[in-house]
Amino acid sequence: MVQEDGKVQGDACILRSIQQTNTGLSLLCGYLIFLSLPRAMAALYKTASGRLFHAGAIAIVLVGLPARGKTHVSRSLCRYLRWLGVSTKVFSVGNYRRERLQTIPEDYFDPDNLDAQAERLKIADDCLDDMMKWLQDGGGQVGIFDGNNVSAKRRQDIYTRLLQADIHPLFIESICDKPEIVLANIKSVKVSSPDYYGWDPEAAVKDYTERIKQHELDYETIRDPSLPFVKLMNVGERLIVNHVQGYLQSRMVYYLMNLHNRRRTVFFARTGSSVNDGSYRTDAELSPEGWEYAKVLKEFVVEYRAKKDGTTGISADEERSLSVWAPTQKKGRQTASLFVNEPNIAVRHYSMINQLNPGVVDGMTIEEISKQYPDEIERAKADPYHHRYPRAESYHDLAVRLEAIIMELEREKNDVLIVAHETVLRCLYAYLFDRPESDIPKITIPRGKLIVITPSAYGCKEARLDIKES
Repeated sequence: MVQEDGKVQGDACILRSIQQTNTGLSLLCGYLIFLSLPRAMAALYKTASGRLFHAGAIAIVLVGLPARGKTHVSRSLCRYLRWLGVSTKVFSVGNYRRERLQTIPEDYFDPDNLDAQAERLKIADDCLDDMMKWLQDGGGQVGIFDGNNVSAKRRQDIYTRLLQADIHPLFIESICDKPEIVLANIKSVKVSSPDYYGWDPEAAVKDYTERIKQHELDYETIRDPSLPFVKLMNVGERLIVNHVQGYLQSRMVYYLMNLHNRRRTVFFARTGSSVNDGSYRTDAELSPEGWEYAKVLKEFVVEYRAKKDGTTGISADEERSLSVWAPTQKKGRQTASLFVNEPNIAVRHYSMINQLNPGVVDGMTIEEISKQYPDEIERAKADPYHHRYPRAESYHDLAVRLEAIIMELEREKNDVLIVAHETVLRCLYAYLFDRPESDIPKITIPRGKLIVITPSAYGCKEARLDIKES
C-alpha cells in the first residue's frame, strides 16, 4: 500500500475526545482555532532572558500513582519543549531519593511509617525548591516536577507556593483504569528502573505492585475545578483539559494529544545512491548499486522483524505492522518501492522529508565552494546549524519543516522505517535522543547501517546494524 504526500492526518483526528469541563465550549473552540494556526518546530527566535512566547516561568506538576506513565510523559514533554527551544528541565523526586538513600527499607512507603513519610516529604520539598530556584534564577522557563503528588492537600500546597513565586502551574494527572496497561508499565518500565538494578524481574514486579498498593491508600484524583490541569486517561486514550491558558501551555496539550507508550521500533536508513548523487536539482534515479542496496535493505528489514522475541515468542511483524516513510524525490521513492508488495507493510511518501536544499552550492565540492564563496564557508564554520547558502535551506529550516513528521512519529503506534537523506535523519535523530542543535550537523548516519531505535520511558536506545544480505 502506498500513500502519497499530503497533509499528515488532519488535526481534527488529533482532537480525539477532549472532554469539556467547566470551561465549556469556549475551550474547545479555542483549541480548534489554535490547531488551525501555522506551527513551527525548533526555536524560531531567541531572547535575552532565554524565555519564549511571552509565557513566563511554568511548572508542570505530575500527578498519579506509580506505573501510570508519569516518567514517560515528563521526559517526552521535556524533549519536545527543548526541541522548540524552550529551556526545560525535569526534576525527579525519585532521582533525589535514590541519590540520598542507597537502599530503600521494606516499609519505606508504608503510610503508617511516619518517619519515612516525613523523610519522603522533605526530599520532595527539596526537589521542588531546586526547581523553583532554577526557574527564578537559573535561566529556566519550564520545570517539570516528576513525583506522585497524590493528595489534594499536597497539590494545593504546591499550587500556592508556585503562585507566590510568580510561576504558572499546570498539573498533569496520568490515570490508568485498565489493569493490563498498569501491568505492562510495571514489566516494561519499572523492571528496568534504577530502583531495581540487579533484581530478579518477578521479584521486582511483586515489590513494585506492593508499593502501588501503599500509595493507593492516600490517592485522590484531581477534582478542584479552579486548578489548571490535564488528565491523561490510559496514556493518551482520552484527555480532560481544564483552565489551560497560554500559547506554550496549549502547545503542550497538543503534544500530549499525540503521545502514547505503546511498544514499537523506529528504523532509520539512508536512501540508495543515485546516478548523480552529488546533485539535488537533478533528482536522479537510483544507480545499479543503489538498486542493489534497496533490495538488500528490504530483505534485511523484513528478516529482522520476522525474528521471534526471546521473551514473548512473538515476532515484530506478527505484533505490529510496518510503515515505510520515504521522500518524494526519485531515489527515496525507488529505495522504498521494493517494500510495496510486502504483506503488513504500508509505504508513504512525504515531501517534508526531502533532503536539505543546498542552494547555489548544489553539486559543488568543498574546494569549489571555498574558491567561489569564501565568506559563506567562514559563516558555515561559525554556525553550521543556522547558516544557509544563497537560495538554500539551513538545518534550522529543515528542522522547522519536519514538524508534521515529528508529530506523526509520536502518534504512530506501529513500527516505522524512515528512508531518507542523511541531513533529514540527523534532525530526526537529534529530536529522539534530545541532542542540542549544535550537534545536528555533526551526527553521522552512514549508508549501509540500519539504525534500530527503541523508545522507552527513560529515553531511546539504539543499535546500529550492518545491512547485509540475508
